[in-house]
Amino acid sequence: MEVLKKNSTSVDVPIKQVTIITSRNRFDVLKTGMAPIGVTGMTVTEVVGCGAQKGVTELYRGFPVDITIHPKVQVDVVVSRIPVDTVVETAKKALYTGHIGDGKIFIYDVEEAVKVRTGEHGYDALQDEDVK
Repeated sequence: MEVLKKNSTSVDVPIKQVTIITSRNRFDVLKTGMAPIGVTGMTVTEVVGCGAQKGVTELYRGFPVDITIHPKVQVDVVVSRIPVDTVVETAKKALYTGHIGDGKIFIYDVEEAVKVRTGEHGYDALQDEDVK
C-alpha cells in the first residue's frame, strides 16, 4: 500500500466513496476487517431494501404476509490514502458467505472533501492527526 506524503493535494490524489450494503449480522466482521487496512472512519446507516432475495412469507396474526423488504446496513467509507481496491477486496473477503444477501459494493468519485473543524480540503481533510 502506497502512503502519500503530507503535502499531497486534492488535485493529484483521487478521493473515492465506497458504499457497502450488506446484512446487519455481517457488519461486525466488516468493521473488524477494515481496521487493519487503515480505515478509521465510516458512516453506518440502517436501511431496508429488496433484491435477489425476493421475499419470504411469514404469518402475522395468523395470516400469511409476503415480506419483500429486508433490513440491511449501509456502510459509507471515503478514502484517498488507502487504495479503493484494497477496501473493496477487504469488504468482499469479510462479507462473503456464498449465499444470496452477501451484499453489494458501489464506488463513487468524490469531488471535494472539507474538514469543518480545520478548514482543510481534499486529501488533507481525510487524514487523522497522527497520519499527517
